[in-house]
Amino acid sequence: MPVEILSRPGALSGAELSLVREHAAAGHEILGRIRFPSPIARIVHQHHERCDGTGYPQGLKGNRTLPEAKIIAVADVAEAIASHRPYRPARGAGEAIAELERGRGVAYDVDVVDACLKVLRRAPRLLSAG
Repeated sequence: MPVEILSRPGALSGAELSLVREHAAAGHEILGRIRFPSPIARIVHQHHERCDGTGYPQGLKGNRTLPEAKIIAVADVAEAIASHRPYRPARGAGEAIAELERGRGVAYDVDVVDACLKVLRRAPRLLSAG
């Protein structure tokens, strides 16, 4: 992934967004060459899938996504929202929690969201910027 795309402010072009979306497949390809005791390569490949099939790269729905990938998906969304990005300031734990609540059972697995929210409500500083 070109660092220029990841670190520059502003919206991505369609071609740039396509490049960014290839990272899950690239991670799968790289990790697939290594023997792990669990399906790490498949987990990485699926971490942007959504329960309703709107994710990428495969558009998997519901139980077709590995449980570990569902966990990473929720953690990734929470961290991305709460953290600073070159194209926007950190939005904080409150917005991360709101997004997880909105997507609970639609984009994100219910049990994973519930577990994450339980932790974040007890310790929102886990997502604090800085």
